[in-house]
Amino acid sequence: MAFTRATGKHRGPSRLARRSAGMATVATLATTGVIGTLASPALAADAEAPSPEDTGLTQVVAVDTVADEVADQAAAQKEEAARAAAQAKAAAEAKRKAEARVKAAREAKERAAREAERRRLNSFQLPVAGSYVSTAYQAGGAQWSSGSHTGIDFHAASGTSVVAVGSGTVVEAGWGGAYGNNVVIRMNDGTYTQYGHLSSIGVSVGQRVIPGQQIGRAGSTGNSTGPHLHFEARTTADYGSDINPLAYLRARGVTV
Repeated sequence: MAFTRATGKHRGPSRLARRSAGMATVATLATTGVIGTLASPALAADAEAPSPEDTGLTQVVAVDTVADEVADQAAAQKEEAARAAAQAKAAAEAKRKAEARVKAAREAKERAAREAERRRLNSFQLPVAGSYVSTAYQAGGAQWSSGSHTGIDFHAASGTSVVAVGSGTVVEAGWGGAYGNNVVIRMNDGTYTQYGHLSSIGVSVGQRVIPGQQIGRAGSTGNSTGPHLHFEARTTADYGSDINPLAYLRARGVTV
């Protein structure tokens, strides 16, 4: 059986053709520098390695560095702002507490002052400062129309200041017959006090008075044997409703 070489377009190249093609390829590689590159890979790498500027690495590093600095600065500013806000809040709280303490102290002082004033206005004192009783209550004698003394007499020289024993409203101020010039005060507790034989009167009906306020001056007007103050405590403004003036004053804290 005989074999024949394939012909047509499927026939392989001849050895001469393959050799010619190989030589052409080598020449081409030599011309383009590929062979040199393959022969000296280190040199080729050094010759063709791109610079950092060519790759853009330097620019990337610079941008990252700036971004980090900006971020750090922003963080520092945020921390500083938070610290300033905390300090401002602490200062505001300290101020609020200080103001609260001042307000509390002021209110306490005002309450104490009001309480002191309330006690003062509700207090009682002698009608003649530093005086003493010269004639007792219900002492007998012909000089009194009722047969007995309806009040007590306080020793006082003519012109000596006479004051209200407590807070109240003047209901009588003028001539009182045997009492001479006299003042009657309705006290805040509903009782009445009367001051007789005055040389002068310093208040008028309807006027409010407080403890220690001068209402007149001691004298010897009316049925009197000499300068003194006749003092009465009463349940009404009228004569005949008298009560023990010593007990009245002592019950209200007055030493007499």
